[in-house]
Amino acid sequence: MVGRPDGAGTSQSAGNNGLTRKKGDEENMSIYVEIDPNDFLAHMFNACSIAQVDEFRPEKRGFRIHGHSTTIRLERVFWTVLEDMSDRTGTTLPALITRIHDQCLVANDKNISSCLRVICMKYMNIYA
Repeated sequence: MVGRPDGAGTSQSAGNNGLTRKKGDEENMSIYVEIDPNDFLAHMFNACSIAQVDEFRPEKRGFRIHGHSTTIRLERVFWTVLEDMSDRTGTTLPALITRIHDQCLVANDKNISSCLRVICMKYMNIYA
């Protein structure tokens, strides 16, 4: 049985990759699947819906760090966290990026994108 937000369900048939179809409506497909409430990974995967696809798309932004032009490519979800951090600290996003860049030079051999992702995860684990 496949669960949907409206509480209804249809039997899952083989060969449809876990997606269900309503009878008579071949165009409408659901990504909601029945999950074990104790399986946190299945719950997280179910939360990765088509509506959230923009959060997974990489986005490039340009900054000047100590006079040098640089482009940083991160998934949209990380930019959202960095913007939240910027608001919380009362600083601009470029100033926050520069501060993180300065702290990560030694720790991560100049891979600013990787460092920003780690900082975002730590922020979410501690402050969110």
